[in-house]
Amino acid sequence: MSVPNSMRIGPLIPTILIKKWYLIFYYIIIWFSFIPLLLEFWVYWHLMWNYAKPIHFYAFLPLLIIPMYVTLVFSATFIAKLFHLLVNGIHKPRTGTFLRHRSDKDYRYWCIRNVIKKWPFWLSHRFPFPFMNNFVFKVFGVKTRLSNSLFEGWVDTEFIDFGKNVVVGKGSIVQSSVIIGNLLIIRKTVIEDDVRIGSHAIVMPGTHIKRRSVLASNSVTIVNQMLDEGFIYVGVPAKILKRNYFFEDGLRDKLGQVEDVEVLREKYEEMYLKRVDEKPKFKDRKIRKKKTKAQEQYLYGLKAEEGEEDDTYDDSFTI
Repeated sequence: MSVPNSMRIGPLIPTILIKKWYLIFYYIIIWFSFIPLLLEFWVYWHLMWNYAKPIHFYAFLPLLIIPMYVTLVFSATFIAKLFHLLVNGIHKPRTGTFLRHRSDKDYRYWCIRNVIKKWPFWLSHRFPFPFMNNFVFKVFGVKTRLSNSLFEGWVDTEFIDFGKNVVVGKGSIVQSSVIIGNLLIIRKTVIEDDVRIGSHAIVMPGTHIKRRSVLASNSVTIVNQMLDEGFIYVGVPAKILKRNYFFEDGLRDKLGQVEDVEVLREKYEEMYLKRVDEKPKFKDRKIRKKKTKAQEQYLYGLKAEEGEEDDTYDDSFTI
C-alpha cells in the first residue's frame, strides 16, 4: 500500500542522480556498515549457542536487536562521514545560487553529498528513539540540541542552525536548499530558541526565525525572510498575525504556581480570551458608529421640532 507524501515524515534529503556512478556510494556505505553488525552477531553466536540447550540463544536474541540496530546506525554514520569529509575536501560546500546542470560543480557536489547522507539518515529516522536523529544531524554539521523535536518534520541536512527548545510540527519542511526552475538556491537557515513551527508549514532557505516566534500551520516563508522575535506568523507568504504572549515576561506570576499542566493551559486560555474580548471587533465598531449617527439625527430632529436654532454656520445663503 502506498503512503501519502504528507505522512512520509523524516529528514529531507533530495534523491537526485545526475550521474549513475553516484550509486557506488550507496553500495560501499551499505556494505561496510553491515560488517560490524555481522561481527557482533558472530560474537553472540559463540557466547550463547549450545547444541544441548539452544533455548538460551533464542531467548536472549530479541535483546540483541536494538544494540545491533544502534551498531548499524553508528557504523553507517561513520562510513558516510568519511566519504563526506573526502568530498568536502575536494569541493567545499558553499551557499549561493547555482545552475541546475551537471556542468555546474556546486550542483554536482550537492547531489553527491545528498547521496552519501541518504542511508544513515534513513536508518536513524526509523530508530524508535528520536535522539538518534539529532545525533546524526550533529555529525553532519547541523547545529542542534538533542532535546529538539525534529523527528516529525522534513529537515534539510546542511546549512541549518537550531537553537534550544525548538519544535518542528508534523509534515513541516525546513529547507536550506531548493530547486526553482533551472536554479539551485542554497542559503543558511537559522532558527533560534523557543521557536514553534506548525504542521505542514514550509521554511524556505535563508529564513531567520528569531526566538519565541511561531510559524503557524500551512504557512510558508520566502527565501531570506526575517521573522521578528516574539510574534506569530500566518499565511503564504508568512505575515505577522499578533504577538506571541505565551513567553511574555511575568506570565508565570500572573498564572500562579500551577503543577497541573491542564490547569495551566486553561488559565492561559482564559487570559487570552479575556484579552481578545476586550478589543472591540470590527462589526461592533460598525454597529456603534451606526448607533451614534442615528442618535445625532434623532437629537437634530428634536431641536428642529422645538424651534431651536442650529449654531452651525452655513454660507450657502450668503449674498
